[in-house]
Amino acid sequence: MKITFYKYHGAGNDFVIIDDRQLNYSFSTNEIKEICDRKFGIGSDGFMLLRNHKKYDFEMIYFNSDGKTSTMCGNGGRCIVAFAYYLKMIKYSTVFQAIDGPHEAKIINDSTVILKMNNIDTISRNEDYTFIDSGSPHHIIEQSDIGLVDVKEIGSKIRYSKMYNPNGVNVNFVQKLSSKEFMIRTYERGVENETLSCGSGAVASAVAMHYLGRTKQNKIRINTLGGDLIICFEFESSKAFSGITLEGPVKQIFKGVISF
Repeated sequence: MKITFYKYHGAGNDFVIIDDRQLNYSFSTNEIKEICDRKFGIGSDGFMLLRNHKKYDFEMIYFNSDGKTSTMCGNGGRCIVAFAYYLKMIKYSTVFQAIDGPHEAKIINDSTVILKMNNIDTISRNEDYTFIDSGSPHHIIEQSDIGLVDVKEIGSKIRYSKMYNPNGVNVNFVQKLSSKEFMIRTYERGVENETLSCGSGAVASAVAMHYLGRTKQNKIRINTLGGDLIICFEFESSKAFSGITLEGPVKQIFKGVISF
């Protein structure tokens, strides 16, 4: 069987996406792992199926590169919106279904998508880290020079620690550049490595920095290794953040055919 696929990236966070509106495809965990493998497959951080939805414009079915269904992926959400626009399913705004519920999004131009994320009203502050679930769980650590951090080694230890058994956690290292700008590096569970960017991690980190008093801004630029993301939000109280949006670049890299 030959299957047409598309590859997108959102600030360096890359995804294989397949149009499955006709429900033609079913992939095993191993097949998804093979597709996402960077040496023996197409290579990507994640894998998505776009399917029709009875109530919303479409549904996003997301898998990490380990082949397992995962929690919400912010950059993946922005990329699949760009894909739906490419397929002429939507115009410049949309509402789609993801694993954590419906999300609104807007196409700003051919290379920029803004995605509305779910509200955050629970934040756990600890001596050495902050924990926030922004659609995916994130362990956030402040650093004075994240360029010196061994993200894979330290991130892996935290991800597999007893504290986060059995599902694990994403780990973000954050450095303040100014009151409006921060830099992050992220270890992503399911990828089991550092990724060039993480949308839900950028959101969690921006909210954490505001909550910790590192900034009073409600529009924050997050530098990642793959590009800049802009996070906006409203804050009703110290632990209640709403109207959260994730804005950043998206690009279709190529279209191809894979055989099974």
